Amino acid sequence: MTALAAAQTIASPRLRVLVVDDQPANVQALYQALNADYQVLVATNGEQALVLCKTKQPDLVLLDVVMPGIDGYEVCERLKSCSSTQHIPVIFVTSHDDEEAETRGLGIGGADFIAKPINPAVVRARVKTQLTLKSQSDLLRQMVFTDGLTGVANRRRFDEKLTEEWQRSRRNGSPLSLAIIDVDFFKRYNDHYGHQAGDACLRRVAQALARTLKRPADMLARYGGEEFACILPETASEGALEVGKQLEACVRAERIPHADSTVHGSVTVSVGVAVRQGGGDDTIAHLLADADQQLYRAKAEGRGQACFQIA
Repeated sequence: MTALAAAQTIASPRLRVLVVDDQPANVQALYQALNADYQVLVATNGEQALVLCKTKQPDLVLLDVVMPGIDGYEVCERLKSCSSTQHIPVIFVTSHDDEEAETRGLGIGGADFIAKPINPAVVRARVKTQLTLKSQSDLLRQMVFTDGLTGVANRRRFDEKLTEEWQRSRRNGSPLSLAIIDVDFFKRYNDHYGHQAGDACLRRVAQALARTLKRPADMLARYGGEEFACILPETASEGALEVGKQLEACVRAERIPHADSTVHGSVTVSVGVAVRQGGGDDTIAHLLADADQQLYRAKAEGRGQACFQIA
């Protein structure tokens, strides 16, 4: 996307701007300045702002500094410390226009400052600038974390996401499941049909696997070569095994011809599934090793199936 196209995207009224201020008059002024171009969400204190940022994922936050309870500085610090909200730009809107206040706000991750009382034209211009920068940053981040062949997350993004979910699982005591998927006899497929057909096959497999995942928190990644991996947060043993079976079935249902497979006349996958309950002394390496072990078991027992391990 070009810079012009990004700027045009920014004009979409679907972009969400969160206004955080405990004074109704300030909220009303910002709402009137922005409502024509953006979907405006409102929070009247820091706690509400943090909840809305996690649940609604606004594209930008206009944040008052002085509020009861959690002040604007702490809200910004918490947003920047959380992986799901750290990329949301924050503009402080405050009557504090001294150098110390501005330096502190920028130092904790604020993108800009707007002085009260607001000038609507200035607000609109600065909001548009920050949203344009965010759009371009999001595109770059997407390119860095996307597999160029299949369009799903790449190994770098997988490693990052797995670390995030592992830490969350340890904090919350919630289960975390992992599925590793291998395309059966893919080398034979390439030898028989050619590498261009092999690339097309991997794209179709990736699309089928991605359609199987229903929750936003679940993630499919290309693990390497003809292997894929699915991270399934807050998924216990019964659900994980069911997802593993669905992943296998969805690829089989694509009916991609595979004349050199001894499993089936079409492309199939083998799936290894492992689950960890939060807590304990296990490591990510153990979870990966168990999923790998179950993948090898699925292959050894005939391929085209899902095998499961819980610990």
